[in-house]
Amino acid sequence: MKDVASVVKWLADGARSAPNAEDVLADLCARLVDCGIPLWRAAVFVRTLHPEVMGRSFVWQAQSGVKVSAAAFELMDTADYRDSPVVAVYASGMPIRRRLADSDCPDDFPIVHELRAEGATDYVAFPLIFTDGAIHVVTCSTRQPGGFTPGQFSDLESVVLPLARVAEIRALRRTAANLLDTYVGHHTGERILAGKIRRGDVEAIRAAIWLSDMRGFTTLSERLPPRAMIDLLNGYFGAQVPAIVDHGGEVLKFMGDGLLAIFPVAHDTDAGATCRRALSCALAARARIAALPRQDDSEAATRFGLALHIGEVMYGNIGGGNRLDFTCIGPAVNLAARLEKIAAKLGETIVASADFASCSPDELVRRGEFPVAGFAAPQVVYGLAAGK
Repeated sequence: MKDVASVVKWLADGARSAPNAEDVLADLCARLVDCGIPLWRAAVFVRTLHPEVMGRSFVWQAQSGVKVSAAAFELMDTADYRDSPVVAVYASGMPIRRRLADSDCPDDFPIVHELRAEGATDYVAFPLIFTDGAIHVVTCSTRQPGGFTPGQFSDLESVVLPLARVAEIRALRRTAANLLDTYVGHHTGERILAGKIRRGDVEAIRAAIWLSDMRGFTTLSERLPPRAMIDLLNGYFGAQVPAIVDHGGEVLKFMGDGLLAIFPVAHDTDAGATCRRALSCALAARARIAALPRQDDSEAATRFGLALHIGEVMYGNIGGGNRLDFTCIGPAVNLAARLEKIAAKLGETIVASADFASCSPDELVRRGEFPVAGFAAPQVVYGLAAGK
C-alpha cells in the first residue's frame, strides 16, 4: 500500500501527469484509494471569472469517474445553493465535518440527509484557500462503517494545501482563457496564450468578413435613457454573437453599435463553404434581431445593416507600446465597411461584394455598381435574392 506522502509529493510537483482539471481529481482520488483511504465520493467546487458562469464543480465517484458541470449565476438565488455546506465554508473559511453514521449528527444541510440515504457514513468539506485569499472547496465522503478513521482524516487534511496550489494554477489559466474568450474571442485568445503578444505579430489570412451596424443608432442614443440604450445594444449584439460563434466565426471588435467579425477560410475548406456559413449566419442573425422586443408599442423594430466580403486580411497585434489590439486590417476590411454604408443607401439589410457573391450565386443577386471611397473602380454590390 502506498503512503500518502507520495500523493503530497505528486501534487507539490504540479500533478503534471494529469493534463486537465478533471484528470487531477480522478488521479488524486485513485491515489488516495491506493493509500487505503476509503473514498466513496469527492468533489471540488471552484469559482471562476466568467460573464455567464459563477463556477464549476468536479464530482468523482469510483464507478462513474469525474463529472464536470458549470453553475450559472442564477444558482446563487436558489435554496440549494444558500443552504449548502460549500457556501458555509466560503463564509467561514473553516472545514465542516458531519459524521453521518452518528445518531446525533445534525441534519443542518440538505446534502447530509441525501448522502446518508445513499449509505455515506462521513462527510467533510475543506476550504481550498488560494494565495489571493479566495476560498474554494473540496469535499470527501465515505461509506466505511464508522466513517474516516483519525489517521485517514489526517491524511486527507495533508493533501488539502498542495491541492489548493494545483487548483489555483489550473484555475488561473482557465480564468485567463475565459477572459480572453470574453474580450477577444476563442481563436484569438488561443493565439495570445500561445505567445502571439508582440506588436507586429501578424499574419495574412483569407477570411469572410462581417461588418454590421445598427440603423438609427445616433437618434436612438439621443432619445433613450442610458440604461435602456445599453439594454438595447446588449440585446442587439446578443442576437448576433451566438450565431457568429455557432457558425465558426470570430467576433473581433465592437465599435459603438458596429460589429466586426471574421470567418477564417481553413486550409482544408474551400472559400465557398466559408461564405455559405457566413451567409447562413447572417440570415440567422437577421431573424434573431427581428424578434427582439421593442422598447415600447410605438417603437419601431430594431434594424441593422450587414456587409459581407471575402479577401485577405492582416490578422494580429496592432497598437503602441504595451497597449495592443488583436484585430484584422487591410483593404478587404475597408471595402466591407464601405459596402455597409451602401446597404443603408439601398435600404438593404444584407449586402455582399462580388467576390463573396461568387461563392453563393443562387442566393445573392446583383444590385448594381457603386463608387466606393478609397477604391479606384466602382464596386458591384449584391443583395439577397427574392424569398431569402
